Amino acid sequence: MSQEPAAVQSPDRVHLPTSVGYLLKEAASALRSAMEAVLRPLGMNVTHYSCLELLAQRPGLSNSELARGAFVTRQSMNVLLVALERDGLVSRAEHASSGRALPTELTPKGRRQLATASAAVWAVEVRMTASFSDAERAGLGDLLSRAVSSLRAEDPAA
Repeated sequence: MSQEPAAVQSPDRVHLPTSVGYLLKEAASALRSAMEAVLRPLGMNVTHYSCLELLAQRPGLSNSELARGAFVTRQSMNVLLVALERDGLVSRAEHASSGRALPTELTPKGRRQLATASAAVWAVEVRMTASFSDAERAGLGDLLSRAVSSLRAEDPAA
């Protein structure tokens, strides 16, 4: 199966099979679907997992910081945090040490749930990159990081 050259791209015509933006969106959609499939049996979704993973790596994040990191609204994150706290997966300080933000941390139960979920998500990532060499995997990570940096440098809202 031959692929048309990237030169087919032009400002007035996007060739979807070679459009980097379209391919990234397609990959992100496939990745999210695969992650949801492995997280669903654990009673979780991608946002739930992302919140726990962010807290494991950066304990004490506020609702706003978690929302930004999980790509959801502050309101959605607040609803999730209330549920996670109710389920004993996170704890939030009753009073802010400074300002109004209530820092959130994982509980031991939250750490256990995250460990199970992380293993499942890691297996998805391994499956996604199984046909890549180590150099290709590292190169893809570098290219994606640079793409994000380039877009954020041009976006004052980022």
